Amino acid sequence: MIKHGGFVYYQEGCCLVRCKDEEADNDNYEVLFNLEELKLDQPFIDCIRVAPDEKYVAAKIRTEDSEASTCVVVKLCDQPVMEASFPNVSSFEWVKDEEDEDVLFYTFQRNLRCHDVYRATFGDNKRNERFYTEKDPSYFIFLYLTKDSRFLTMNIMNKTTSEVWLIDGLSPWDPPVLIQKRIRGVLYYVEHRDDELYILTNVGEPTEFKLMRTAADTPAIMNWDLFFTMKRNTKVIDMDMFKDHCVLFLKHSNLLYVNVIGLADDSVRSLKLPPWACGFIMDSNYDPKNCPFQLCSPIRPPKYYTYKFAENKLFEETGHEDPITKTSRVLRIEAKSKDGKLVPMTVFHKTDSEDLQKKPLLVHVYGAYGMDLKMNFRPERRVLVDDGWILAYCHVRGGGELGLQWHADGRLTKKLNGLADLEACIKTLHGQGFSQPSLTALTAFSAGGVLVGALCNSNPELLRAVTLEAPFLDVLNTMMDTTLPLTLEELEEWGNPSSDEKHKSYIKRYCPYQNIKPQHYPSIHITAYENDERVPLKGIMNYTKKLQEAITKHTEDTGEGYQAPNIILDIHPGGNHVIEDSHKKITAQFKFLYEELGLDNTNVFEDLKKFLKF
Repeated sequence: MIKHGGFVYYQEGCCLVRCKDEEADNDNYEVLFNLEELKLDQPFIDCIRVAPDEKYVAAKIRTEDSEASTCVVVKLCDQPVMEASFPNVSSFEWVKDEEDEDVLFYTFQRNLRCHDVYRATFGDNKRNERFYTEKDPSYFIFLYLTKDSRFLTMNIMNKTTSEVWLIDGLSPWDPPVLIQKRIRGVLYYVEHRDDELYILTNVGEPTEFKLMRTAADTPAIMNWDLFFTMKRNTKVIDMDMFKDHCVLFLKHSNLLYVNVIGLADDSVRSLKLPPWACGFIMDSNYDPKNCPFQLCSPIRPPKYYTYKFAENKLFEETGHEDPITKTSRVLRIEAKSKDGKLVPMTVFHKTDSEDLQKKPLLVHVYGAYGMDLKMNFRPERRVLVDDGWILAYCHVRGGGELGLQWHADGRLTKKLNGLADLEACIKTLHGQGFSQPSLTALTAFSAGGVLVGALCNSNPELLRAVTLEAPFLDVLNTMMDTTLPLTLEELEEWGNPSSDEKHKSYIKRYCPYQNIKPQHYPSIHITAYENDERVPLKGIMNYTKKLQEAITKHTEDTGEGYQAPNIILDIHPGGNHVIEDSHKKITAQFKFLYEELGLDNTNVFEDLKKFLKF
């Protein structure tokens, strides 16, 4: 849903619709486009952008089983009509030129790579032309329109370096202006206000994000002035710009904060948010007087909050209070890794749980790309806590929970730090009375599979069961295959084993596939997707086959009485990478966990149906 002018644009059933803002809660809407015209299987709208004067609306449309998308452009008139459609669009934004003509800029994605930017006009002066092509295959491009719509920014990035060009929102046919040529290891993002650029960047010491500013007509790095610095161990989640304020959404020492910076007097107000909150959900907002956002946790649905600048206060949504706030506890504890580094964890369990050592434990981990472990609301996690489970989220190095250095300390030739952190977290949980190995399961998706697979090789006795979704398990062979779409883009994370012997030998030390051996393993349930381009099915199948062979060998060597673990590979059709809301997948994972841990599932599947709205 997006608000523009006096209208709200959103999806209703299989249609793109709009209604007047004041009628948003009614059924009095205007149908703009029927998604069924695209002849896709269960299409949904992923993103909406409205042209400045509301002559056109563009919507990116996807399906659950594919990452491919189509951007449709609809002309807004008495009888709305689809003006154009573009395949494989990633990001897109509107600007208006000197002659009041709407210009759509969009990026074209091919083989998961975004290297081309196009601009298009419609109506009587229809055209579509390529505007920019990035030559370095390790970089990708996304477009962002500054909050005041003054500039369209073309962000050219890889995992550790960025370069931003400004496209004048008043003269979009002029050549773009480079802010600062890419410098290896320097990241920066740009906002604009009153002829000044506000730049969120890691340039300088310490190499964590800080806020700088410069005049828009002198954008180069030598003109950047330090404006605001973050505390140590702080992750910048997002930034929002207003007429007189800049709002920073932060995670510091595993707790959420909002910093409101007064741009007229450089004042700073730091607001510590409720301890139950684990994640932000940012709303599209064009209200200059208020800053709305949502807070959520894995077991609690999102709740609305609004910071009102005039009153200098944060207001909480009133109404029904979710009972989970009284029936569950959230704890923030730390584990000491083998090098002495303290690793934060977030733990959930029922308030009235007795003898936690006898309760089942589900541990979550990711630890890659500087990305935070997902802490958004998942109804199935709520069901587990209600049924007596303990949930633990381990924020290991390689992720981004404590800032950029936390990521740097868990990538390339420091990837084993993440494995040591995960091991320390699980041992700390057991040591503090949270469950025991026979009742412990570990779960991860995508790149999180690297640490999980590595732990299954090195310390399988810590676990009873594992669930993996679209897991990355064969790091060495994948990173040596430059024909795969993401290999070049991900050299900054895993290293280049094809040309660097040090990287190759280091990857061999932790790569799950390379280190499978005849020994005891926990039972493992793997969900994979048939046409997944990010984690090819072939690598998962090779891992599964090698693991089963090692288990068979260990079973034969051990002799009678040994109970071999179950290894299940559940292959789903489609080409998406991870499908969060698949009822079939969630039910299969629950069935596996309850059977492997020997738990009573009398009520859990009925509760699951209720929460998933079967």
